[in-house]
Amino acid sequence: MDRAEGRRATRWAVAVILSLMCLWPRPGDADELPSGDEPVDLTADKLIYEQDGSVARATGNVEIVQGDYLLTADEVVYHQQTDKMIAAGNVTLLHPSGNVIFADHIELTDQMREGFIKSVRLLLSDDSRVAAHQGRRRNGTVTELRKVVYSPCRICDDDPSRPALWQIKAQRVVHDQNSDSIKYKHAFLELWGFPVAYTPYFSHPDPSVKRKSGFLAPTFGRSSDLGVMFSLPFYYAIAPHRDVTIAPAIMSREGPLVSAQYRERTRRGKYKFSGSITRVDDRDINGDETGRGKETRGHIFGNGTFNFGRDDSWGFDLAATTDDTYLRRFKVSSEDTLTSRIFIEGLRGRTHASANAYYFRGLEEDDVSSETPIIFPALDYNFLAEPDRFGGRFSLDANALVLRRREGADSRRASLTGGWQLPYIAPHGSVFTLAASVRGDMYHTNGVLNQSNPTAPTRGGLIGRVLPQLSVDWRYPLVRTEGGARQTIEPIVVLVASPYGGNPSSIPNEDSESFEFDDTNLFSPSRFTGLDRWEGGPRANVGLKLAAYGQTGAQISFLFGQSFRLRENNLFPQETGLEKKRSDFVGRIYYRPSDYLDYIHRFRLNRNDLGFRRNDIQVLVGPSYLKFKINYVELDETLADDQIKRVQELNAGVTLRITEFWSLKAQNRRDLETNQTISSGVGLLFKNECVEFTASFDRRFTRDRDVEPSSSFNFRLTLTNIG
Repeated sequence: MDRAEGRRATRWAVAVILSLMCLWPRPGDADELPSGDEPVDLTADKLIYEQDGSVARATGNVEIVQGDYLLTADEVVYHQQTDKMIAAGNVTLLHPSGNVIFADHIELTDQMREGFIKSVRLLLSDDSRVAAHQGRRRNGTVTELRKVVYSPCRICDDDPSRPALWQIKAQRVVHDQNSDSIKYKHAFLELWGFPVAYTPYFSHPDPSVKRKSGFLAPTFGRSSDLGVMFSLPFYYAIAPHRDVTIAPAIMSREGPLVSAQYRERTRRGKYKFSGSITRVDDRDINGDETGRGKETRGHIFGNGTFNFGRDDSWGFDLAATTDDTYLRRFKVSSEDTLTSRIFIEGLRGRTHASANAYYFRGLEEDDVSSETPIIFPALDYNFLAEPDRFGGRFSLDANALVLRRREGADSRRASLTGGWQLPYIAPHGSVFTLAASVRGDMYHTNGVLNQSNPTAPTRGGLIGRVLPQLSVDWRYPLVRTEGGARQTIEPIVVLVASPYGGNPSSIPNEDSESFEFDDTNLFSPSRFTGLDRWEGGPRANVGLKLAAYGQTGAQISFLFGQSFRLRENNLFPQETGLEKKRSDFVGRIYYRPSDYLDYIHRFRLNRNDLGFRRNDIQVLVGPSYLKFKINYVELDETLADDQIKRVQELNAGVTLRITEFWSLKAQNRRDLETNQTISSGVGLLFKNECVEFTASFDRRFTRDRDVEPSSSFNFRLTLTNIG
């Protein structure tokens, strides 16, 4: 082949590839088409040109390669004057995206705007398959197929003639590039080869579309308290940066309920709102109809985050409902407290500042809305300096808070803490950390109850306190390797010195009520989570860490310790484990010998007889196809609602992968103290490349006003690519 003939062959091969790539257009393909500047490899048994060069014909094992494009055929003919391209016999075109076109005969004319294809088959990059008796291309943007079969399901390797799990057969299918849609005329849905549904018209987005308006997969179910339930969501893509989903639901015992979700991205951030509304029969506290007609019930949730600088942002969280039990009765959420917040924060190097406002709503029966606090504002400032020449760091923390109630105590607080910390590693291996801090708090309160005499008049006024603290943290980590395993032993002693007191009765406890002595705060200088309570007096926190790590990933670790003080501290409630000079023992065991077992045990032992006072055991056992998860919680004596009660609860679940596609899940939560089941459920899941099916049965045994014990069954079927 001479040089001129080679140039003609290259131009001809590029024209052929461009012609075929226009056969099945998809958005974005135009930017991926090859250009004439790329090298082309053309091979064939025979290549013939007419004398005037207007017709080129390649026959016998034709193969044209340009970049990542590959065309094969038995024969390819290109008529330059009529702009007509013909490819015949085992035509295959491989696109860089992974899409493959198979055909027996292809003709394209009018600058590839018009065309005809016979016995076409397409294998798309997502493993979807399309087969048609014939196809025609019109106006350069519309491809029409006749007698079409579409399915994303894989063909059975053992029996290729076996029908797909599901497929759509249609008399006519139109792919419109302008609308990015695939439209079906007179379509049948077949399951395992049997027609189960017919529609004269059906449409869904083509595979290149990431978001398109339309109906989503419906949900069916039945509940003993709500009746038969059916929901058909509709998704509306308003714009590339915003969308809305509306999900009307029908409940045979309660009537219709409408849910909606709106999402939007802005140049500075994003936000989302979701909510629901229904109008149902008015009910009393026991869930019985009052006969007073209908009432409107609903909820709204929302959140958003927006940037106004490189490291500055503001945002909000919104949670509101019409009544205490709506969310649980209509299975929206199981939350027992709703928190709404507005915040703004900024970060500059090692400095962080934030401002927050909080509004809470308790949903428990004994929650009193007038006594629920509103916090506005809550200001925080945190600064950590660079290490000085000795390695020490200076820190500064500031806080200001205003807490109000319609009824009850109000407080306004300002707090400033200056600290300094110096780490030091001794030559013999001991690791020391010296820390010193001084905190100053100023409170202005009113309406504070006298805890020793609740009938006395409430108190208030201006009060301040200065709280210095000095601590030394000593650790001596020892490491050795034996038999391929690495073993560590680390004794730990933390000495803390601070003055007694610091908790006058006129300062209400607002942020330090939640308290638990366990392995997570054994070595903390203060166990309180907030600032309103101060852990004073000299004390020592002593513990031991042991661990071993194997080469195969196996490991075991153990932590055990106790806290000592010079005298009893009546600040800690009885039975918390810290009220005496010697605390209870706390510890943690983690054991993972292989991928088949994970065991975590956190506990607290009585200081006198070593009896378990708190147990939290989590076990995950079994191979990947059969996993058991067990969580056991035992609280021997704990403060709850100012009364001592015992808690003993077991939560167990199992996940069984029956086959490659089928799996089964079950769970049961039981109160062992009262020997009553709290909730239980079982779910069945089937998922493969073209179908996702879920069915679940749940039983709730608890009661809260009109939220009665109930059973519910739900199932959902999703067909890949069409919802």
